Amino acid sequence: MITRFQVSGFKNLVDIDLRLGPFTCIAGENGVGKSNIFDAVQFISYLADYPINEAIGMIRGRESSYLKFTSISDIFQRFANKVNPEISISLEMIIPEEGEDDLGQIANATYNFLKYSLRIRLGKDAAGSDHIQIIEEELVPLKKKDASKHILFRHSAKWRNKIIRGKRNVPFISTSESDGESFINLHQDGGSSGKPRPFSTSNLPRTVLSTARYASETPTVLLARREMQNWKFLQLEPSALRRPDELEKFSARVKIQSDGSNLPSTVYRLSRVIEDFGDATSLYTMLANKLSDLIEDIVEIQVDKDEKRQLLTLQVKTKDGTIFPARSLSDGTLRFLALAVLDLDQNENGLICLEEPENGIHPERVPTMISMLRNIPVDPFDIEVESNPLRQVIVNTHSPGVVAEVPEESLVYVQSTEFVRDGDRFKGTTVRALSGTWRTEKGGTREISKGKLLAYLNPSNNTLRYEDKIRDYTPTKVRSRKDLRSILQNSLFDD
Repeated sequence: MITRFQVSGFKNLVDIDLRLGPFTCIAGENGVGKSNIFDAVQFISYLADYPINEAIGMIRGRESSYLKFTSISDIFQRFANKVNPEISISLEMIIPEEGEDDLGQIANATYNFLKYSLRIRLGKDAAGSDHIQIIEEELVPLKKKDASKHILFRHSAKWRNKIIRGKRNVPFISTSESDGESFINLHQDGGSSGKPRPFSTSNLPRTVLSTARYASETPTVLLARREMQNWKFLQLEPSALRRPDELEKFSARVKIQSDGSNLPSTVYRLSRVIEDFGDATSLYTMLANKLSDLIEDIVEIQVDKDEKRQLLTLQVKTKDGTIFPARSLSDGTLRFLALAVLDLDQNENGLICLEEPENGIHPERVPTMISMLRNIPVDPFDIEVESNPLRQVIVNTHSPGVVAEVPEESLVYVQSTEFVRDGDRFKGTTVRALSGTWRTEKGGTREISKGKLLAYLNPSNNTLRYEDKIRDYTPTKVRSRKDLRSILQNSLFDD
């Protein structure tokens, strides 16, 4: 779980300081940089697995295939025909207490509330080609006694003390300099007694964190890596959601993939887990209930196990007893179903990112979608860890309809702001939040202008009568604040 994400120099992101809670909605107009924030988070996730150049190619490849063949400098900020040669990213996070290494051995974290920092610089190699050098990498513990100063969203102290475990006073990864040369040091979990392993930064192809593979050596760094690897960036594809799964590929660890594949296998796995303690049909009924706001006629979601064809196929049962393949459901309903399965799957931990959740959804169903997304993350007042996995959801949107349904404390607004550097003017993305929320009161996030937010939520439409405008834009959640409603009525609808 990420509690704070800071980035500067990545694409158009300038000194971004994003405080995160269990559920966060990043809103803003198209083109201001909402997706770039997701790209920066995903860049860190890729770096936990791949060399730097490959990670950059994967980020740019997600946008457009032709970008794979352009310069690696594309992720660096540009202004006035210049390139800012440095990117800095840091994040504060709570990692799992336990996990497995690449050989299936159990790893236990010495301490699990950490800050990871990375700085990279763009330069040239001996051949004159673009070259990226790591100039700083650190993984340090955040003091448990100061946790309340870092975890700013509303939560109970009992929950905080339950999820932050262990003790550590020295870094897990640090940066040092010797004889004019910089080194990234990988420390042992034993603390100061073990000698760190230094790696020269002059030609590091990948982060030191990405090299942690074995529980017996650096279990905490390994689990920090696992946390980043497990971040899920959903791009639910209708074709993947409709696809049956091959039975021979089923395993007890199968999960829904980012594109929605493995949906039948995941439901089948969950049904088998529940069957060990009772009736598997209870899971099928729970899934159907979650879809009841969309299709009232559905009474059960089930999986057909075809031994002959060796396939697992998702099916839907209606009130009259008719059973038909779930692939006949609409794209939007299938996305709902995938999110419902994510919600019920206790094996799903960590960060889940979803861009524009309103896509493919009828406007009347947006409230149901937001309600479902808000139900997925951890409840920071529930100390029952097993039934309350440490999950987090971040969505981005440019839809006023989505923003209107989001609790005000969960809203982050991004906008384009003009900067001046060395006499050059350029635009970059900055973060704002509503006044009176924990981000502005505790985290130092700058407030968004009330008029600007309302203008975004309620674009003027002079073809409507005043009474129609008030009726159509009845404030809910974000717009229910009294201080915003007065502006809504007095200024936005002046003809």
